[in-house]
Amino acid sequence: MPTRAEALRFWLRLGFISSGGPAGQIAIMHREVVELRRWIDEAAFLRALNFCTLLPGPEALQLAIYLGWRMHGVAGGLAAGLSFILPAAFLLLGLSFLYVAFGEVPAVQSAFAGLKAVVIAMILHAVWKLGRRALGSGLHVLIAAAALVALVVLSVPFPLVVAVAGLAGLALARSGPSPAAGSALAFPWRSLLVGLLLWLLPAVAVWTTLGPGSLHARVYGFFTQAALLTWGGAYAVLAYVNQALVESLQWVTASQAVAGLALAETTPGPLIIVLQFMGFMAGWNQAGPLDPATSATLAAALASYATFLPSFVFIFVGAPYVERLTSNARLAGALGAVTAVAVAAIASVAIGFGRAVLLPEGVGHFRWPLAVLALIALAVLTRTRVASHWVIPAGATAGWLLEL
Repeated sequence: MPTRAEALRFWLRLGFISSGGPAGQIAIMHREVVELRRWIDEAAFLRALNFCTLLPGPEALQLAIYLGWRMHGVAGGLAAGLSFILPAAFLLLGLSFLYVAFGEVPAVQSAFAGLKAVVIAMILHAVWKLGRRALGSGLHVLIAAAALVALVVLSVPFPLVVAVAGLAGLALARSGPSPAAGSALAFPWRSLLVGLLLWLLPAVAVWTTLGPGSLHARVYGFFTQAALLTWGGAYAVLAYVNQALVESLQWVTASQAVAGLALAETTPGPLIIVLQFMGFMAGWNQAGPLDPATSATLAAALASYATFLPSFVFIFVGAPYVERLTSNARLAGALGAVTAVAVAAIASVAIGFGRAVLLPEGVGHFRWPLAVLALIALAVLTRTRVASHWVIPAGATAGWLLEL
């Protein structure tokens, strides 16, 4: 078992090198924590990973929090989670200011056009990867197809689709053997109450200073809700956020949403940090009585805090129940159905973003060069072992050269 200082150095290093999305981040943790350092055994690591897939939120972040908690309690979980988040949060905040300052410069717009084409390829790649794992039965394929129609054609709210699918999976799951009862565990009320208090403090501060109906109060409430619906990773929750912020509330444009995902792909840490950019742009576009920079920074901070706080609470409350939760057959059935919805949600993001990037001015203005670039990027991602952090700058360079 490492010392606290040794573990903290490891988590800080991980926060700066954890690129490649959740799969890459989990692979890094497995290699470092299980294979090289042997701080935890293989079976415990897999149980922890299965537990994190049951929870809404970014599973790689939650796995880091759990591993830190397992080694050094709550302090270890906080050190692991904050080290995983903060480098990406500060880096993306700086990139957000650069985007609003220079995003309209023609050369920058050209580079972003290439980045956006690569982002479409990365989303399609995520559909393919998650679909192969999640759509193993005819029932799950049917659920995913119905969810895609509901989201894209009927514009059914994402939370409703998730709820219906979860209930269907719960009802149709076969009852497996009951897990061993074991000794009774005291429910960690303290962790839950502290988490609720930590959520309330910013809410009360915003309500009393800016008003309960202000943009920033609504941003905090919305991203709290989004954090509880993030099964399937960042791409899946982006479907819900895009549906609400871009289509319904119109706080953020579709082009800005795609640019935010492109920027988030360039940073280390959890990809769901893209929600911080969405909050930033909402604050910038709808500044109201505040100046745009202050409004955007505050909205970004509220979005990030509301997105990540639940992950810490889920782990600190649920960690003692890992064994029981991961062996529950009905819960696994519900999760399988929700994951099928996540595949459909990611596909809906690809459709929406593809329309925004490739058809920005309608059907008669299809951008063939960007479509070809997206197909090339997709082929590289699916047919080669080239890491995504190399494909991203290549896409930006290609977009710039295409404009030349």
